Amino acid sequence: MNAERTGRGRPLEVWDVRVLMRRAEIERGRWSYPQWEALAVLPDPEPPAEPSRRTVHEAEDHIDFEWRGLSVPLFRDAAESYWYNLVGKEPSLFVICRPGTDLDLEPFAVSANYDEAGAYMETDDTVFKTPLPPAFGPRLEQFVMNHYRPEPPRKRRRRNWAAEAADDGPPPNKDRRRDG
Repeated sequence: MNAERTGRGRPLEVWDVRVLMRRAEIERGRWSYPQWEALAVLPDPEPPAEPSRRTVHEAEDHIDFEWRGLSVPLFRDAAESYWYNLVGKEPSLFVICRPGTDLDLEPFAVSANYDEAGAYMETDDTVFKTPLPPAFGPRLEQFVMNHYRPEPPRKRRRRNWAAEAADDGPPPNKDRRRDG
């Protein structure tokens, strides 16, 4: 589901997952509103053919739901973002949600990509951060080791500000070839 939403080309790996979320009704004075939280993202060893949702627990003050049929696609060109995720304070998966058909919020995507999560937040989608499941940590690390090659540091050439100020402009580009 949504396996080709980011990155270029097809994902190199896809992890099937299920998402556990809690919906509570918060009351403030005469008003009440829903409050959601992502409880966990877990591996789904036997994903359903079609996405599904079920209620797993109902209490007086909240309802817990499980969504199945979701996946985490991994793209080669996002390996740098996965690396930043792994070396960050809390390696995470990001659950991306939108208003649903019969609920006020439903997850439609899960990602390990920091940049993708940020892009969804900028478009007013709701993004929840959950800890990276222990089963996925070594797999994500191996993916990064196989596909991320950091850019070697490059020494910048200093500009001669004094000469530019005296000449009223930057020096001509020495690499430019003259047509003659």
